Amino acid sequence: MSPQEAQFLSLRDKPARLTPEQTAWYLGINPDDIPVLIAAGLLKPLGRPARSSIKWTAFVELQRHCADPKWLSKVTEAIQTAGRLKNERRASDDAPER
Repeated sequence: MSPQEAQFLSLRDKPARLTPEQTAWYLGINPDDIPVLIAAGLLKPLGRPARSSIKWTAFVELQRHCADPKWLSKVTEAIQTAGRLKNERRASDDAPER
């Protein structure tokens, strides 16, 4: 755990808007998984961010979601599915042509 992550998680009052990195820390996942969750519709960024802009998340939404085991299960499944598909693509790219 990085010092920044430990400091963030130890805050008694979290900020109302979280960066993707802070969102990942709070959920206990890798920051690279945040776009996967947004694409799966499990996280909704605030406003209408441009493709290349920071995707802020509402802390109150995360609190509500984290109290729901079904939502947490969907998050886990989405991350696992994305990882599996990535590995399958990598394996097919590495396979020798016939």
